[in-house]
Amino acid sequence: MRKYIAGIVALAAIALAGSVSAETIKVGVVPGVYADSIEALVPEAKAKGLDLQVVEFTDWTTPNIALQSGDIDVNYFQHQPFLDNAIKERGYDFKSAGIGVLANIGLYSLKHKSFDEIPDKGTVAIANDPVNQGRGLLLLQKAGLLKLKDGVGFRGTLDDITDNPKHLTFNEVEGPQLSRVTADVDLAQGYPHFIVASKAFDPSSGLLYSGVDDKQFAIVFAVQSAKVDDAGIKELVDLYQKSDPVKGAIDKAFASDPKLYTLPWVH
Repeated sequence: MRKYIAGIVALAAIALAGSVSAETIKVGVVPGVYADSIEALVPEAKAKGLDLQVVEFTDWTTPNIALQSGDIDVNYFQHQPFLDNAIKERGYDFKSAGIGVLANIGLYSLKHKSFDEIPDKGTVAIANDPVNQGRGLLLLQKAGLLKLKDGVGFRGTLDDITDNPKHLTFNEVEGPQLSRVTADVDLAQGYPHFIVASKAFDPSSGLLYSGVDDKQFAIVFAVQSAKVDDAGIKELVDLYQKSDPVKGAIDKAFASDPKLYTLPWVH
């Protein structure tokens, strides 16, 4: 009997030690590929001693506020230029702890089959945040619908438009909501993974895409600078990049269309 009781106590001690040693990491994401791929990693991470708690946001501002306040440990929704702009504007002390998926963007229309069909004084929905708005404007310039000041690149804004031959009007919309307003405008900037998540229309129906060869737009794991070398965060990034379930979730989130995304740590 004593040996049996001792065994029970020993097992309880091991279980308690295991629960104490598990590290909890709160990961802030937005819906779509970022949330889906982190969710796919949860079982694998748990087996490695990381308890991932996924915290979902619906905008591109709150995840950084939550990271700054310590309500989450890492967020995964923004690329480096977006992060750099947030640091400049808000004074955040953040760094990238590693890269994730590189998502394409496109121009979509549910009313017209070509850019030539876009009418005079047509309406265009575009991202309302710096950098992502600039990326959308560069696509519109590539499509021949407008011209921007020389050299502004992805930092361009609506104020940098120098030529607008079709007299287009612009509706500035939060990035994750663009897919929901596409039917209401003549043309919209779009993010394929948000389109998949919303089930609004075919994510592969874009009239033009930005290309996925620029790694600076890969989504990063952003952390407070003091945590950039944290062992748990490093393990999270390493597991993410090596995980087959994560790769499967990413592919599904992009409708299994390889022209809509790439894995920059592989390519």
